[in-house]
Amino acid sequence: MKQVLKLILGLESILLVPMLVQLFLKAVQWSLFDYIVMGVLLLGLALGITLVYKMRTNKNIRRILLLVVLILFFILWAELAVGLFGSPLAGN
Repeated sequence: MKQVLKLILGLESILLVPMLVQLFLKAVQWSLFDYIVMGVLLLGLALGITLVYKMRTNKNIRRILLLVVLILFFILWAELAVGLFGSPLAGN
């Protein structure tokens, strides 16, 4: 349980980067909703990584599943940010 909490806190601390950049640059303008959505995405990533590690599989399957979780995260992030596929979830 401690490892899961450390992973979640570590990934959620990534949200400090846009918050600090937003203090100094006008190019980054996130709303509260943006922080909430990214927090949920990072939480999903942390839970996905935890789920893969708790599975009783061999290392090769674990690596493939981790890669799938990361790819899904980055695809969803890109879609929300710039509309990679033009879905209704698309950002700008």
